[in-house]
Amino acid sequence: MSSIIRATSPEVPEPPAGTWSNCLVVGGIAYLAGLTARGNDLADEYTQSKAIFAKIRHLVEAAGGDMADIVKVTIFVTDITQREKVWAARKEAFTGNFPASTLVQVAALADPTLKVEIEAIAHIGASKR
Repeated sequence: MSSIIRATSPEVPEPPAGTWSNCLVVGGIAYLAGLTARGNDLADEYTQSKAIFAKIRHLVEAAGGDMADIVKVTIFVTDITQREKVWAARKEAFTGNFPASTLVQVAALADPTLKVEIEAIAHIGASKR
């Protein structure tokens, strides 16, 4: 049976104790919580997405992997008409096999200044096999 390991990075603030984990690794699979650009420049969907993909990279690397190990992303936006901005940031974050991806509009996120939230699943080391 695999144990649960919490991966953390000094580049990604941890949530308050007792709320959630940003990244848990079980059996070589990293599960990343919905991350936002909170604490970064919140200008637009592109800027927020770039900041989020950077946080994802830091956490996946802390778990022992890299962006090529990500197999699935789910992207939540508050304005679907701005999806091209999110896709532009996604294209910059990945090379090779892009992860399976879902993009969905939601009524709101946890803070009204947030426009994008992204969660991810990575199979650590899979891109090297």
